[in-house]
Parts: sequence; structure tokens; C-alpha cells
Amino acid sequence: MYGWIWRHLPGNTLVRAVISLVLVLVVVYVLFQYVFPWAEPLLPFNDVTVDNGGTG
Repeated sequence: MYGWIWRHLPGNTLVRAVISLVLVLVVVYVLFQYVFPWAEPLLPFNDVTVDNGGTG
């Protein structure tokens, strides 16, 4: 998959590297701004099964 993307990017190696970096940054931005906030309520991270009622 990465080879296919690399072959279809325009320009020489330096231009392709810069475009690849920009694409990675865009993907990370979209994940943190839209995908993760949307998925966070669906994940069970706040379902705690240990209570604090025991004696020590």
C-alpha cells in the first residue's frame, strides 16, 4: 500500500517526502479532532469494576 501511494505522488524524492509528511500530519489531525472524540464514548474505559468500599 505504501509503495502504491509513493509511486502515485508527484515530484522527485524530496517533494514526495514532504507530501508524505503532510499527508501523515493530516491523518493524525483528523484522527485526533474527529475520530477519537466520536469513538471515546463508545469505549469502555470508564467502566470501573473495582470499588473503594473495602477495608484496609
